[in-house]
Amino acid sequence: MSAGHAARAEADGSDILGSMRRRIEALDLDLRGFLVITEAATGAYACTAPLAAMAGARVHAIGRDTARHGSFQDAVESTTALAEAAGVADRITISRTIPPDLLAECDILTNSGHLRPITADTISQLPERAVIALMFEAWEFRESDLDLAACRRRGIRIAAVNERHPDVAVFPFLGTLAEHMLTDAGLVIRGARIQLLCDNPFAPFIERGLRQAGAFVETAARPAAARMSDSDAILVALDPSRNAELDEETLGRLGALSPGALLAQFWGDIDREAADRVWSGAIWPRVTSRRGHMAVLLSDLGHEPIVRLQAGGLRAAELVARGKPLSEGGVAELFLESHTAA
Repeated sequence: MSAGHAARAEADGSDILGSMRRRIEALDLDLRGFLVITEAATGAYACTAPLAAMAGARVHAIGRDTARHGSFQDAVESTTALAEAAGVADRITISRTIPPDLLAECDILTNSGHLRPITADTISQLPERAVIALMFEAWEFRESDLDLAACRRRGIRIAAVNERHPDVAVFPFLGTLAEHMLTDAGLVIRGARIQLLCDNPFAPFIERGLRQAGAFVETAARPAAARMSDSDAILVALDPSRNAELDEETLGRLGALSPGALLAQFWGDIDREAADRVWSGAIWPRVTSRRGHMAVLLSDLGHEPIVRLQAGGLRAAELVARGKPLSEGGVAELFLESHTAA
């Protein structure tokens, strides 16, 4: 089944559309009067452009040929199928590159995969009122995604979304995602001893999910602090912007604590060549992610966490674009301010 046909099947079942409508209502997402430039994508990420259109925006979406997520044509078919099912196809146009005349009119530009990296040249063509939507929390930012210096020079605002806000609630899926990953690797979760390496806000959500599934979990913020011996799995969820990749020495020490344990790369960089040399147990996933990126995707759990994330990111950008007051713990955060303070 092609990506486009898969999207049609899901859209016809109305599950993803129901989720999109619920999230628009819960977040009071209102993009009327805005031009949103985002991506045309496959799978659950096909929801982004239709979400913006359903909230009243005029939308231009960018698609690409990819090895992992299908061709440009797949992205067009998936996005269009969902937009047609939602009755908003007439509000969306799609191309391979961003037309300069639309950049000059843009109100919200999403930091989505098919638009990255957002370069100084792109930023120079945006109007001063434009907002760039990160579509994740501020602390998760990757320098390779976006030219911050160019944004500062132009005064372009950047909105980050609070994924822990109750109307977004993406982080509660992290425990389920970790369980899904470990189960795919062949681990029986109930009764398993799991050493979690996590130095970021993912930790309590992963811990809670795995414990609810029946695992014994011990968390260390640094590999050097790991103390659980004879664990069945070592789950790596380290912020790669603050941690060097796990090298042969570090892997050797961890492996000595728990010979034969599963090494599971959730997030954070691992020297896979070194791991192949010194790790006596299985390593999962078999194919690693790009540096700095998660090795597993929330879309593995279906459309719900992706709809929540994309709708939350659009709402955060809307609030910043409209100049609404931003409260601590609210849906939106101005990224440049928080990044500078950090």
